[in-house]
Amino acid sequence: MKQLKDKTAIITGAGKGIGRATAIDLAKEGVNLGLLARSEEELKMLCAELTETYGIQAIYATADIADREQVEKAADFLIGQLGKIDILINNAGMAQFGTFLEMDPNIWERIIQVNLMGTYYVTRKILPEILKQKEGSVINVASTAGEKGFATGSAYAASKFAVMGLTESLMQEVRKQNVRVTAITPSTVNTALAVNSGLKIGDEDRMMQPEDVSELILSILHLSPRVFIKTAGIWTTNPQ
Repeated sequence: MKQLKDKTAIITGAGKGIGRATAIDLAKEGVNLGLLARSEEELKMLCAELTETYGIQAIYATADIADREQVEKAADFLIGQLGKIDILINNAGMAQFGTFLEMDPNIWERIIQVNLMGTYYVTRKILPEILKQKEGSVINVASTAGEKGFATGSAYAASKFAVMGLTESLMQEVRKQNVRVTAITPSTVNTALAVNSGLKIGDEDRMMQPEDVSELILSILHLSPRVFIKTAGIWTTNPQ
């Protein structure tokens, strides 16, 4: 099993949900962290908690990942503070649903800008740092919506299908340089994003939790460097 202690990871959307759960689990493994999100207060509190509890280096930067200039400025700060990057977890995203004709075009465009272009902006900035290590991992949090569309989900599905295509293409580019690129495709997770976007959560005890997705992410990172998982789906066993 690959050891993660003293590795360095950047996580987007780290203030809550899957990003927060993954930050905590990586900190437990001794991974130093650069956390990126829009809410400074959430990141500040999380970094303080992780540093005090696990003795790792945890720093943060704020940015709207849909804004390339903000991403580049935040990434430059994180890289400068951390010194090296081994792992990138593209988790930040947004969801909003409505029929194709009813959804405001500005919202449609915003979903694409955040979920696709945000993933592109962050990866384009961080990937050269990972390549310098001659080994590393990029994990993109996609969705089952990136494998199958659904009514009222045209924008979200289009963005996640695009992330899947981006992931596949990048994987083929960098795998020979010992960089592993993986897409994970969770079904509905009990997060604020799911609740706020109106998805049916049902019995919370039976729904997939952010910690379940984080566990999958860590299992992928723990694999021997000679192998990688291209796509990993994770579903709740008994949805309501």
